Amino acid sequence: MIKTAFIIFAIFFGGQPLAVANTHSQDNTAKEVADIIDPPSSAALNIMVSALSSLKELKKQGKDSRQNVETLIRMKLLPNLAMGVATKIALDNHWEGLNIQQKQFFQYYISESLIQDYVGILASYDKLDSVQISVDPNIRRKDNKAIVKLNITINEGEKPFAVSLKMIRLDAWHVYDVVFSGVSIVKNYQAQFNSYIKRKGVDALIKRSEQKLEKLKAK
Repeated sequence: MIKTAFIIFAIFFGGQPLAVANTHSQDNTAKEVADIIDPPSSAALNIMVSALSSLKELKKQGKDSRQNVETLIRMKLLPNLAMGVATKIALDNHWEGLNIQQKQFFQYYISESLIQDYVGILASYDKLDSVQISVDPNIRRKDNKAIVKLNITINEGEKPFAVSLKMIRLDAWHVYDVVFSGVSIVKNYQAQFNSYIKRKGVDALIKRSEQKLEKLKAK
């Protein structure tokens, strides 16, 4: 009890004069505690289970319209995505040369594109009661980043497929990329953006992206 109380005290009152001489030690302790109470594996599983549970409830009540599924995604998934990190990676070497408005647009574009993709995928799931999700125990970690592999079974008796979530700890664990069948969503955007910018420039890419968003939202 005394040791636990001391750890809690160190986290919440680390800035007080009593602990100034041991700041580095406190930082390490806080990270260790955070890893225990909020590991990336639990965060990844919670994100997926929470979204699927909400979707099951919508379907149960017969309210799983495309609009409602989109609302679910904005409420349950979007807050758990590190869109700033994902967008910076997607723009690669072009990022530093963009102005604030351009950076904001690309973040918005990727967010909205992913939302529309997820709406189509989640709305097509019917047999949600048989969906099973498990976490591969082999978590890859480096500093504040982690790669968590989830094994997902859609129907009983079927072979599970793997989805890897690339995560980063900000205020909590957030997903900044998803890898399925060896294909990274963010790297896919990166390849598209790089190719188009080299051929026609950033402004042309923004105009093309605006047109694609209009078509997506018109579905």
